[in-house]
Amino acid sequence: MFEEWIISPYQGVIQQILVKEKTRIYEWEPLFIIKGQAGVLYSVMMGVSGEIQSIEVQEGDYVLPDMVLAYVKEEVVVSPCD
Repeated sequence: MFEEWIISPYQGVIQQILVKEKTRIYEWEPLFIIKGQAGVLYSVMMGVSGEIQSIEVQEGDYVLPDMVLAYVKEEVVVSPCD
């Protein structure tokens, strides 16, 4: 298993946190909602499955691009090849 960072791609305020620590997430599941400068709501998703290890922000926090929002213990599924 690997640890992945969930990074904010947007600048704005954390409007909603859709996950909790120690819960399982799936690829491309919405994890955070960020309200951008013009009031636009952005959904933060990630292309990994795993377990949320820690959430580094709270609702109402101001975030910038490249800030760490959470850490995920990624599940790596090994599949056989021919």
